[in-house]
Amino acid sequence: MIKSIFISSAEPYSGKSLVTLGVFETILRKTPKVAFFKPIIRDKKAGTKDKNIELICSRFELAQAYEDSYVYTRSRAQKLLGKGKLDEFVENILVKFKALEEANDFVIVEGSDYIGEGSYFEFDINALVAKHLGLPVLLIGQGLGRSLDEILAPLHMAVESFEHQDTRILGVIINRVLPKRKKELLKAMKQQLPAEAGFHSVIPMEKLLSNPTLREVAEQLGAHVLFGEDKLDTMATSFQSVAMQLNNYLKLMKDGSVAITPGDRMDILMGALQASNSRNFPSIAGMVLTGGYNPPQEVFKLLEGLPNVFPVLSVKEFTFQTSVNAGNISSSITSKTERKINIALELFDKHVDTKAFEERVVSTQVSGITPKMFLYNLQKLAGKHRKRIVLPEGNDERVLRAIEILQKKDVVDMVILGHEAEVKTKAKSLGLAIDFDKTPIIDPTDSKKSKGYAQTLYELRKAKGVSLEMATDLMTDVSYFGTMMVYKGEADGMVSGAAHTTQHTIRPALQFIKTKPGYSVVSSVFFMLLDDRVVAYGDCAVNPSPTAEELAEIAIASAETTQRFGIEPKVAMLSYSSGSSGKGQEVEKVRQATQLVKAKAPHFKVEGPIQYDAAVDAGVGKKKLPDSEVAGRATVLVFPDLNTGNNTYKAVQRETGAIAIGPVLQGLNKPVNDLSRGCLVDDIVNTVIITAIQAQEN
Repeated sequence: MIKSIFISSAEPYSGKSLVTLGVFETILRKTPKVAFFKPIIRDKKAGTKDKNIELICSRFELAQAYEDSYVYTRSRAQKLLGKGKLDEFVENILVKFKALEEANDFVIVEGSDYIGEGSYFEFDINALVAKHLGLPVLLIGQGLGRSLDEILAPLHMAVESFEHQDTRILGVIINRVLPKRKKELLKAMKQQLPAEAGFHSVIPMEKLLSNPTLREVAEQLGAHVLFGEDKLDTMATSFQSVAMQLNNYLKLMKDGSVAITPGDRMDILMGALQASNSRNFPSIAGMVLTGGYNPPQEVFKLLEGLPNVFPVLSVKEFTFQTSVNAGNISSSITSKTERKINIALELFDKHVDTKAFEERVVSTQVSGITPKMFLYNLQKLAGKHRKRIVLPEGNDERVLRAIEILQKKDVVDMVILGHEAEVKTKAKSLGLAIDFDKTPIIDPTDSKKSKGYAQTLYELRKAKGVSLEMATDLMTDVSYFGTMMVYKGEADGMVSGAAHTTQHTIRPALQFIKTKPGYSVVSSVFFMLLDDRVVAYGDCAVNPSPTAEELAEIAIASAETTQRFGIEPKVAMLSYSSGSSGKGQEVEKVRQATQLVKAKAPHFKVEGPIQYDAAVDAGVGKKKLPDSEVAGRATVLVFPDLNTGNNTYKAVQRETGAIAIGPVLQGLNKPVNDLSRGCLVDDIVNTVIITAIQAQEN
């Protein structure tokens, strides 16, 4: 197995960050401990850091120190090599590289950026560094706005340069290509690049990645932020110089644009603010006031009291010069542009031949399953048999951001509940690119289905005292409406809870979706994504004090769920003692539950009672239960009660930084899953995908 690779551009602006992100994500699916190394970085102002090092270390939560991630600034490298000190140059790089290599399973090395004067020297230097580190190379080119010869010429030169240094090339990726040219380029690469150049991939251009954020606009224009500092991560799709009357500007406004206008044009500022909050006009991303004119004190006071004020920037330059400067603004993927990171990862996964890459790089499988591989497998499983998931909380910003990501992943269909105009306005104000034709919106208070749904609920619950009038009222509730969609097969599953309590989310499911045959209780698991493995905790969310029979059922359900998601279930029935040593009512309950699991599901490996340390630590497990197939290797940990389970999962999550996906409900006829009200966007994405996979069983 190769332990390191070198990612090198053949030229400037090739989109190296996108490829590095994708490579990192791919390697993490196979091995958990990966480091990042960039021998030469751009010259930086004091107190600033290299954006790519900051991006990778932040995104993947690397423990390495920033100073260990690079060796030279570009000017220092040029100075040292200019003095003929090649040996010193190489030796210093080797020392830091080897330190990272010894402390990690894999090191991803990124070449320099080819930006600015003297960039020509970097071409040979990158080849030299790769040679002395003994690393194979992944080569990147770019294809935007160029002929076939112009695209391939730098790649030919790069291949020759690396071959001259006796450096192996793993593959060639051409980035930023118009989608319609993808087949043409793949054919040309196969015909014109030597066989030694490895596999070939082409990544289409994604315009959103080229759009600067308002933060980048402010930084590169040297602007002062007057308002909207909390919205600086909004992306700008275009710039418009505005010198006309307001009524004419309103006709030309574009969604996501940045207006550049003289600072004394308060009519443009106030009109744009009103238009952005109107359903009848586009929402601009921000405004740049030129000439050093700032709004008067009264206008400042007015703006400070308004909600949803887009970023307003101020520059000293006049409108013409500011417009020229805006045309030169460049954009990059940074640690703060989460939306761009997700887009980049999806592009890499969709368009790069990761199978060929893995065959050349990661030929050895690690034991168990890494967190990244688990998440990757979830997407693949969901995409095999697409399902439709209803999301009742269409007005929640996190839900809308998750929908945009899920549409990019293209592995699940969705439907949103909410007031259509409000949902679309919210999405527009956030600058999200959601296709509402693919993901329709249904308003439970104004749906033709509501009457039929109410009648069905009445028939199902009239024995419990529910009248038709009550059922009609309940159908205006998004949880009841969404659950009824699942019941009737008009959605395959539901995910809610970002803005509702657990009880509110799952009560309708318990009332009329009910449990599967053979199940008496609904329970849950959390998938805990630890540093180097994935384990399941059950039940940490639903049953306060299960009986022995219920605990056995929870254990079997948890093992089945875990197996469904690609993890071999080795079930540990947790208690305060291991084996036969302990006495007492609670440990006897666990002992009885263990025997029931063995009788009802003999195909699962199960151990209990067993303490947590003996379940997960091989040394402790061997000492306490030397003949156990589960001790020290447990993948499913079943807690004796809700108090123990809930506190344990939260303690592990907080103290170790583990990602907890769940609670994933099990035992229902059809999947309905609950979110925490403090959930993140990624939590929603993962839960929707898991729900879609659960729905495939029906």
